[in-house]
Amino acid sequence: MTKLKGNGPVTLARALLLCAPALLLGACAVPPPPPVCDACALAQQAQATANQALATAQQALAAAQARSAEAYQRSLVK
Repeated sequence: MTKLKGNGPVTLARALLLCAPALLLGACAVPPPPPVCDACALAQQAQATANQALATAQQALAAAQARSAEAYQRSLVK
């Protein structure tokens, strides 16, 4: 078993010397990039489709409101 008590600076120096390679390897290790998430891509595609449908519905609503306003104005003139 290793003697933990002893000359403080010498023990610390030994510990750093023995652990240095492991610390350097741990610091240099780059984690791999996360894999492309298929669910995320599908969610983004669904969001884009929903946004397009919403824009189309808003355009149709605006056109319907314009037509009804014109019809109302014509009914007032008669």
